[in-house]
Amino acid sequence: MSEKPSLTLVRRLNAPPAKVFAAWTDPAQITQWMGPGDVVCLHAQADVRTGGRYRIVMRSPGGEEHDVSGVYREVVPDAKLVFTWAWRSTPERESLVTVALRPDGEATELTLTHEQFFDEAARDRHREGWSSGLDKLVRYCA
Repeated sequence: MSEKPSLTLVRRLNAPPAKVFAAWTDPAQITQWMGPGDVVCLHAQADVRTGGRYRIVMRSPGGEEHDVSGVYREVVPDAKLVFTWAWRSTPERESLVTVALRPDGEATELTLTHEQFFDEAARDRHREGWSSGLDKLVRYCA
């Protein structure tokens, strides 16, 4: 069996890990930055505990809704989140996201690893989406 595609992105955020962790786990904050480019996050719910579920609904400028959800596999406050990731449109294509936060002086180094993609095209779309979304997170946390 061949290894499924994955991606890793790193960002430095001008905020302490606790603030960055809250941006990933507080639904009111998730809606402020989640989604690439001009995509708007309409709704977020997060039961942030191992086994808890989350759901995020976003809308593209063209009006298309994107609905993603999953289960938290690991939660280490202010340090790490591991969660499954599945779009409502393709629930059978579940992948895995790990967000690791490391203090870097007054800032935080964030490493996002998204693995077990269905194919390289899915990975490439997510790389584009996460890159743009993380840029929004950097601005949000600044």
